[in-house]
Amino acid sequence: MQLPLFAAWILIVAGVWSLVVWPQFLKRVLKDPRARDAAGKATKFLTVHVVLVSISMVLGAATAVIGVMGLLG
Repeated sequence: MQLPLFAAWILIVAGVWSLVVWPQFLKRVLKDPRARDAAGKATKFLTVHVVLVSISMVLGAATAVIGVMGLLG
């Protein structure tokens, strides 16, 4: 894969950013009172955010991998 060096580094930084930021966001969501109902069961609020974080982290990892592949040529 041929990527300019700058583009490869941008992809790596963007991927690492996602892998660092989203888990912190999920920690805050898990502590949010809207995350669980009175019985302690997960709410739609929690479910939606877990899906959002999961997809974002998979895309972040893929972005970082593409950046590394671009660096390696």
